[in-house]
Amino acid sequence: MMRRLIIVATAAALMAGCAGQNPYDNQGQGSGGMSKTAKYGGLGALAGAVAGAAIDHNNRGKGALIGAAAVGAAAAGYGYYADKQEAALRESMANTGVEVQREGDQIKLIMPGNITFATDSANISPSFYTPLNNLAGSFKQFNQNTIEVVGFTDSTGSRQHNMDLSQRRAQAVSTYLTSQGVDASRVSVRGLGPDQPIASNADANGRAQNRRVEVNLKPIPGQQYQQ
Repeated sequence: MMRRLIIVATAAALMAGCAGQNPYDNQGQGSGGMSKTAKYGGLGALAGAVAGAAIDHNNRGKGALIGAAAVGAAAAGYGYYADKQEAALRESMANTGVEVQREGDQIKLIMPGNITFATDSANISPSFYTPLNNLAGSFKQFNQNTIEVVGFTDSTGSRQHNMDLSQRRAQAVSTYLTSQGVDASRVSVRGLGPDQPIASNADANGRAQNRRVEVNLKPIPGQQYQQ
């Protein structure tokens, strides 16, 4: 049965990826030659096949095929969208100091403290306006995902002060983006203070890396994405 499910899932993933012309061809393709879109579509199809088989007890093969096609197409659809958005963000963030990361169906932008805010301040630094303007333009063009802005600090000072500071920094970024025309209903903010450090707080360089703002882009639940 598992062998049959894998065969069905693979076929469904191929159909989802090949149905119609992909407007985002060659975007998000890794060194192994498989695009992120194909990978997500295949994994989604396999999960859908298992779920479909479990639901349709009378005809597990038919249920697996339906589940694989539906889930695989949905995953691949967002994959196409995210591939193109990732490529555009990498281009617009080049030489700004902002790092673009991709993991699964999520895109993360990491904005280090040396370009975002002065020490112990939630006022946007002059050097931060260009990256933020570029982001606002991108977020208006690619408006089919949610935007979570998360502020972080180093461990210097009291925890409560750092939690408040990180929240105010995240809010400052959110407020600026919405002032530039980004839909406020898409944006949420969180302040995590010194939690989740990405470097050691024992030296100045590590603390500077921890003083950052991250922007997480995720698919909108229930949203239908065109392939």
